[in-house]
Amino acid sequence: MIFRKKKREADPGAEEASGLFLFDQVPDALWAERVLKAAGYEHALVAPPHHLRAGCDLAVAVPRVEQVGAARALEEAGVPVRGWVDDPGSASRPTDLVTVVDFGEHLMVRAGNMKIAVDKVTRTIVNTSGGGCPDIPYLNVELVGKRLDEAPRPKALGYTLCGLMLDRAFEEACALLGVGER
Repeated sequence: MIFRKKKREADPGAEEASGLFLFDQVPDALWAERVLKAAGYEHALVAPPHHLRAGCDLAVAVPRVEQVGAARALEEAGVPVRGWVDDPGSASRPTDLVTVVDFGEHLMVRAGNMKIAVDKVTRTIVNTSGGGCPDIPYLNVELVGKRLDEAPRPKALGYTLCGLMLDRAFEEACALLGVGER
């Protein structure tokens, strides 16, 4: 995973190597993402390479030069981190898995194996599908029939990788249909 510094002026093409914080559970990775965002660290929620997975299919990548400070922020917040890996190689962003299909009246956005379908005129969620995680039926009940601007974010309600992927699809649907930042 490579990061590009947004604020660097001297060499805008310079890239930084990253490392990964690994977790045993999806909620811990999501918690770490919130802590690092609040603390102002560059980070990316990623899928770790297969050889580094141990239960949780999410990790948080940060530039290696930020590792010590980020680790301190996670420790102070009480986030349980399984470990740190320098230069993990082929980690991929979950958001790289987003596809969109326009069905005329409806827009379907797919992230990973989760899908959300939205009426393009009313911005109402007409369906969610995919995944096999236990929180998906609950998320479906909470989202279907609500407008994108009124519906809760799936990642605020769900605690699994499927819930996170549904949130990525939700986020993309909002962006495509001009619904303000959620």
